[in-house]
Amino acid sequence: MIDSNDVTGTGVPDQGLSSDEAARRLAQYGPNALTEKKVSTLRKLFGYFWGPIPWMIEVAAILSGLVRHWADFWIIVALLVFNATIGFWQEFTAGNAVAALMKQLALKARVRRDGQWQEIDARQLVPGDIVRIRLGDVIPADVTLVEGDYLSIDQSALTGESLPVTKRTGDDAFSGTMVKQGEVVAEVTTTGTNTRFGKTASLVQQAKTVSHFQKAVLTIGDYLIYVSLALVAILVLVQLHRHAPWLDLVQFALILTVASIPVAMPAVLSMTMAVGAMALSKRKAIVTRLESIEEMASMDVLCSDKTGTLTQNKLTLGEIETFHAADEQEVLLAAALASREEDKDAIDEAVLEGVQDKNRLTAFRQTAFVPFDPVHKRTEATIQNASGSTFQVAKGAPQVIMEMAGLSGDMQARAQQVVDAFAIQGYRALGVARRDSSAVGWTFLGILSLFDPPREDSAETIAGTRTYGVNMKMVTGDNLAIAKQIAAKLGLGSNILRADALPTHGDGTDHKSSIEAVEKADGFAEVFPEHKFAIVKILQKRNHITGMTGDGVNDAPALKQADVGIAVSGATDAARAAADLVLTAPGLSVIVNAIEEARRIFERMNAYAIYRISETIRIMFFVVLAMIFFDFYPITAIMIILLAFFNDVPIMTIAYDHTGLEKNPVRWNMQQVITVATAMGIIGVVGSFGMLLIAMDWLHLDVTQIQTYVFLKMAVAGHLVLFIARTKDHFWKQPWPAPIMVWSAVITKLAATLLAAYGFGLITPITWPEIALIWGYSIASALVTDWVKVRVYRHMNRGTSWHRGFLARLQQPLHAFRRRK
Repeated sequence: MIDSNDVTGTGVPDQGLSSDEAARRLAQYGPNALTEKKVSTLRKLFGYFWGPIPWMIEVAAILSGLVRHWADFWIIVALLVFNATIGFWQEFTAGNAVAALMKQLALKARVRRDGQWQEIDARQLVPGDIVRIRLGDVIPADVTLVEGDYLSIDQSALTGESLPVTKRTGDDAFSGTMVKQGEVVAEVTTTGTNTRFGKTASLVQQAKTVSHFQKAVLTIGDYLIYVSLALVAILVLVQLHRHAPWLDLVQFALILTVASIPVAMPAVLSMTMAVGAMALSKRKAIVTRLESIEEMASMDVLCSDKTGTLTQNKLTLGEIETFHAADEQEVLLAAALASREEDKDAIDEAVLEGVQDKNRLTAFRQTAFVPFDPVHKRTEATIQNASGSTFQVAKGAPQVIMEMAGLSGDMQARAQQVVDAFAIQGYRALGVARRDSSAVGWTFLGILSLFDPPREDSAETIAGTRTYGVNMKMVTGDNLAIAKQIAAKLGLGSNILRADALPTHGDGTDHKSSIEAVEKADGFAEVFPEHKFAIVKILQKRNHITGMTGDGVNDAPALKQADVGIAVSGATDAARAAADLVLTAPGLSVIVNAIEEARRIFERMNAYAIYRISETIRIMFFVVLAMIFFDFYPITAIMIILLAFFNDVPIMTIAYDHTGLEKNPVRWNMQQVITVATAMGIIGVVGSFGMLLIAMDWLHLDVTQIQTYVFLKMAVAGHLVLFIARTKDHFWKQPWPAPIMVWSAVITKLAATLLAAYGFGLITPITWPEIALIWGYSIASALVTDWVKVRVYRHMNRGTSWHRGFLARLQQPLHAFRRRK
């Protein structure tokens, strides 16, 4: 016998589980989450002692022990531990930052417990829970549908089916699948690793992608490794020809290679990304993919949803135009009955708020409800009144409701005039209809007007994005008149295209004029989901780095396709799962902050690339050439290790550096990076040889003192190069470096100076006048390097027009020759 309170026939009451029973089942079945395979902290730490770079350092340490250079041995070991600790700590910090941010994006579930509907974390669900699932949700656990009409579900991530699958009462639906249409009540059957999703988790794992910026920096790293290994090979061959002790030579070659390649690069990258993500999280923007911050630096087009993004999504009820209704309240009552308060829908809330006598609603009961979906564009409800008779009500897009009611002739013309009049005022129209059980067709009751005012910060945000060279385009499902009205208020422009004017393929096969129209448009009206996807594809085909904002399940494909997908505040689970950036505060103003942060990160990465290339050229070419020309070690192995210590600390602080902001989208210009870095590196090599000649021919120092000279010069000049590389203008101009960057450099330079002055048993000390000479020489050399850097930048900025003119001059004799021919 089935309990009278049982809605499913399975022993689950319609009041849902009690809190005590839910807690008992949670202890029994465990949380509704996949078991995460975690690597132990100790194993992660030991991982930093395993790999090509650690191997080279370890071999160098072993060789130092074999030749009984114990000072070298312990400092090399200290370098190994230092690199491992820094890398581990930066990964640990970045990982914790991402984990903390992702916790804020945990899936929620609407569950009935203790007789009340409430929202909880999906991981707290247990078998037997009664949940409500609606359009846009990611189904939180395996469930059986127990009440409602149907669900249209996208199971592609789980089964590979390309088309949505329809589920009805009694059918099972699976965790991790996305609801495309419909709304139901369901009972949770299995959770966590016991779900179909949990058992086939390997099928839905997403491969990690590497961003364009990371690829560029990693390419630079590979280039530096190849250059370093080539120079070291030349050095080894020359020294072996001179019959140098092979053990000492191999040890020195290993240490020189380690010092020249970008050992700190992974830590610098992860630290910079994590700092950027944390900065954005404080501004209510959560990064779901760290590398996407960088993509924003290149973004030049941003397509923005209108409702709830550019506007407040706080609809206010305006005028009501009656047709076949006795008065305005009859129209409003029918619209309210076609609404569902617990769904917290903006339109439903505005309609319900407008009902003067709320007690009238208690006389009716909803027996069936068909929620809004972007295809049918209406809600429908079956209502039972106090006497037991039933009727249906519907509200939705005026054109849809007019067609349902079969309006024609003068009545249709009048309805269209009302809709157009509301649109001119920027109002949104909502048609309302009713059908009695005895009637064949629908009766058109009237039209409601709703107004969604622009957000206070929208116009400022649009102006801000334009300041940074990002063109914003409005995308809305509203009609053309409303779209133009809102666009005018926001200062977007009046070139708004209707959906039927959009190209249909988005794959480059459309007419050229249509594609250009999309590129030049200020916005798009009466848009369906497939249009959003096509818009993004067309803009990307035109070589635009495109961002797209959205909040609904219908936006998910476009968000996924966009270079930067942005889920706005209140977005559905499906939209957030597809997005790279999730906004937790209303509006788009934080996007301007995200663009700024992305371009700062780009400048930091650009500065790091230039610094790293120039340092490798400066150290490797100088040391190798000096040994070949003068046949002695210009710097010892232990000094190279100490240099690595002193350079790594300031490099870590580059993640916090103050940088300039480019006013236009930025992309990697590898020609510029390599040219500037090479010019700076060559000046550094020339400067180092000048210092060496002064020490040898003017001061007549012995070899050990010369080595200390070279060590201090490289330590001081190396830090100055970092400050020079961080800007395209002279290094003393704003923006000035971050205090942490300055102090890290000051402390490490002071340490290097004291080491050169007193030796501490590690190196041969030199006098304070000699130290002063090195400092003066290094500063003068830095000024020359800075002057060369600025000249190279200015020359390359004029390069496009100069290059064209130069080529034209080269081609003039050829053209003249052809004319003579």
